[in-house]
Amino acid sequence: MVSASGQRETWDKKLDFILSCVGFAVGLGNVWRFPYLCYKNGGGAFLIPYLLFIVTSGVPVFFLETSLGQFMKQGGIGIWNICPLMKGIGFASTVIVFFCNCYYILVLTWAIYYLYRSFTAVLPWATCGNAWNTNGCTTNFTSMLAATNTSLLNSTSSFNFTSLSSPVIEFWEREVLKITSDITETGSIRWELAICLFIAWVLCYVCICKGVRATGKIVYFTALFPYVVLLCLLIRGSMLPGALKGVEFYIKPNWTKLQEAQVWIDAGTQVFFSYAIGLGALSALGSYNLYNNDCFKDCLILATVNSATSFFAGFVIFTFLGFMAHEQRVPIERVAESGPGLAFIAYPKGVTLMPLSPLWSCLFFLMILMLGLDSQFVGVEGFLTAIIDMYPRVLRPKRAIFAAVTCSVCFLVALSMITEGGMYVFQIFDYYSASGMTLLWMSLWECVTIAWIYGAERYYQDLKDMIGYRPPSLFKYCWLFVTPAVALGILIFVLVSHKPLTYNRTYEYPWWGLLIGWVLALSSMLCVPIVAAYRLAKAKGSTFLQRFSNAIRPQFKSHHSE
Repeated sequence: MVSASGQRETWDKKLDFILSCVGFAVGLGNVWRFPYLCYKNGGGAFLIPYLLFIVTSGVPVFFLETSLGQFMKQGGIGIWNICPLMKGIGFASTVIVFFCNCYYILVLTWAIYYLYRSFTAVLPWATCGNAWNTNGCTTNFTSMLAATNTSLLNSTSSFNFTSLSSPVIEFWEREVLKITSDITETGSIRWELAICLFIAWVLCYVCICKGVRATGKIVYFTALFPYVVLLCLLIRGSMLPGALKGVEFYIKPNWTKLQEAQVWIDAGTQVFFSYAIGLGALSALGSYNLYNNDCFKDCLILATVNSATSFFAGFVIFTFLGFMAHEQRVPIERVAESGPGLAFIAYPKGVTLMPLSPLWSCLFFLMILMLGLDSQFVGVEGFLTAIIDMYPRVLRPKRAIFAAVTCSVCFLVALSMITEGGMYVFQIFDYYSASGMTLLWMSLWECVTIAWIYGAERYYQDLKDMIGYRPPSLFKYCWLFVTPAVALGILIFVLVSHKPLTYNRTYEYPWWGLLIGWVLALSSMLCVPIVAAYRLAKAKGSTFLQRFSNAIRPQFKSHHSE
């Protein structure tokens, strides 16, 4: 889709851009992380800090990244030609999004595997007695404990309560992951998962190999289909016993939680996660807009869709969690888990308790696949755009080949995560490479660069030239003061309260495992000061101020003619 002159592509329609941003920013974090944090941090009360951070941080940085891409007509690295001294931000975001592309694909891999195993009369994680189940497997945990307690009253024999386990957990750990007891025990590659991983990457490559014009059409399905499934699941879930109690648990405010600092930290980090800022992909998407596109209006639409999706997904999740709690006669907090546990343990358990459970299982994991797929291929698109814009004459005509090479490299890295000890590797990538620390660090420097070095007022003049009017001054003051203060404050708290990574709250990683994690985090974060130091050293001038002045001089051409 590249012209003979090597001219940059543009979206066919504005809706292509909108849905691509929706597909990337609206993902699994909206479906499992937001509902979990909402229930953990005071239900409806959590919405207060969440909405506050959206206004002061999420939307301003989201707008900053998309408008920069549109203004500079460059991807995540090239946009920082607006201030060459800080071009390390672009390299850092590209490193982060590369790591994301390597490990996020695992969620699609698991979803494809569960989808394949759902085509059966009885879901394999619904019963015990399978080859992977232990003697402690039970489908009725509560009754088993009650019977055991009764027998203990009339016996002096001892019983190991921890030996009881659910078939859905055993399927996840003993059949899907076949997880070993230690990160040093890598085991063999899970070839079933390797095939699913290959299928996931083929799907991703098909979505991105033809460029943004093809991508813009694919997201009509991948971005909209999950909403159809969520609506169907909400209608079905609301009819189940216990559903209303689940919803009440979800939205009932616990105002005392607002006194806890952790609630505010969780709200801030969730906004940075769910808006997908700091990864460079939003800039890549924005770079394919026409120069005079009203990106500010687009930003408001996307922010509304993103947050509304999170809130809506919470109702879907908690109708099922309420139903599960009702069926198992346990508190809701016993069945609600964060991260992959909610999608691959709690929800599969929920569908086993429903009529036509294989059908609902297929729908759910197809939804997970669609949510993950558009986030994945847009992330790959962001990486490709950043690199291709550095070497346009060489790579742009060979885009499909370069995309294939990129997907192959990421596939090889991901193979380390589908061994029997691969979950430990996956968690290190997830916890460190694209963590709250790295995203907060990126957002901090983005705001400082545009607002303080390039100049907030100067950028506002550029925006007026581009979209025809000046956005509300709130955004300028957020870039200048509020967002950097919020990002720095949360970052400091995250570092001070940082706890070493554990798996399943029990397994503690060895020191070298944690060291690898910090290397992943610092490999992106250190790009900013290292590149800045290099630029200063190479800049012309006999004094520091002269070199600094030359290093921050923008390097861009006018786009007014486009």
